[in-house]
Amino acid sequence: MNITQPIGETLALIGNTPLVRLTGPSEAAGCDIWGKCEFANPGSSVKDRAALYMIRDAEARGELKPGGTVIEGTAGNTGIGIALVANALGYKTIIVMPDNQSKEKMDTLRALGAKLVLVPPTKYADPCHFQHVSRRMAEETEGAIWAGQFDNTANRKAHIEGTTEELWEQTGGKIDGFTCAAGTGGTIAGVGMGLKEKNANIRIALTDPHGAALYNYYAHGELKGEGSSVAEGIGQGRITANLEGAPIDTQFRISDEEGMIWVERLLREEGLCLGLSSGINVAGAIELGKQLVSEGRDNPQVATILCDTGFRYLSTLYNAEWLGAKGLPVFDWLAHEGDA
Repeated sequence: MNITQPIGETLALIGNTPLVRLTGPSEAAGCDIWGKCEFANPGSSVKDRAALYMIRDAEARGELKPGGTVIEGTAGNTGIGIALVANALGYKTIIVMPDNQSKEKMDTLRALGAKLVLVPPTKYADPCHFQHVSRRMAEETEGAIWAGQFDNTANRKAHIEGTTEELWEQTGGKIDGFTCAAGTGGTIAGVGMGLKEKNANIRIALTDPHGAALYNYYAHGELKGEGSSVAEGIGQGRITANLEGAPIDTQFRISDEEGMIWVERLLREEGLCLGLSSGINVAGAIELGKQLVSEGRDNPQVATILCDTGFRYLSTLYNAEWLGAKGLPVFDWLAHEGDA
């Protein structure tokens, strides 16, 4: 990790996550599908990487001073990462989050000592959107900085310098494709830029949930969302600063139902308890693998991001009543829970 300031022992735990071959997805794609186990970070998600880089960048620029406060608007995981990093470095944390996110994320943020401000979910154009609320709070709070993960390119730098290098080393440079969904755009843009510098022939694919606008943007040049998704932390309706210049070669749109198939299978067959964004990413990786196989590539190697742990969604994705209310398939063992 290329950060100029020294990193304490605990912060050095961020990154260097395992890369695992996913058996079921590999069989479905006809080639090797690899998952980067970002749930192995201290905050149990890929967002720890961005949190560390954004805070260190603010320190390096002299904006964040001892005893200061980090304020951010987030669907939850970035806030959790920021709270952990801030705790380790002696800063306070205020997190603004839409109130429709999982209870587990809210409880985790409070347990970590962050001040949590909940706001109703709304469109980005609304001044009450969680990003705008958090930015105004930072402007009004003495000694505070706004992390601004969506347009703070220290976010994607974390993936250019960290995630990319790890993937390259772990695959021995034998990687043919990479895909993931976009929330801020930092991961897909950062890894895409980093891998393209190493080999311009690596296929970079966006995997978009329904309701997000980027699929249509990269396919047809128009920011237009269709449908909806219950996935938290992914889906974007604008080109953020992190997405500017992202080398997207192709794109896939994955439904919640298809993503949930892989959430269920990866838990039942491979012992990986993951969130829906991971299931959507894996479904996209399978599509990318099939695409590369159809072009005649010999056992292409495709990697994706396993974003976070399913333990963060016990009240939603792993709750039969919630799944039924959303019209999503209920895992067999949840449907029969309590049966004799």
